[in-house]
Amino acid sequence: MSVQAKVLMYATAVCPYCIRAEALLRQRGVTEIEKVRVDLDPERRDEMLERSGGRRTVPQIFIGDTHVGGCDELVALDRAGGLVPLLAGD
Repeated sequence: MSVQAKVLMYATAVCPYCIRAEALLRQRGVTEIEKVRVDLDPERRDEMLERSGGRRTVPQIFIGDTHVGGCDELVALDRAGGLVPLLAGD
């Protein structure tokens, strides 16, 4: 599978959900994840809040222009068969 969509993930250093989400993305062929560490760059947290509609928890995952949500939403999207097409840019 060819991954074409850009993946952006707002995360912190020791977040188990961030680690799980990244592992799932890697399993689906994602080699590049733009990771924004909101614990190191508090100004980017405001950006995350704005882009995610006010969600404060990490991870917040964006694939292309689509806000997927957090780890649970990513896993649900994968189980429903929607993750791979989204990553492919279909």
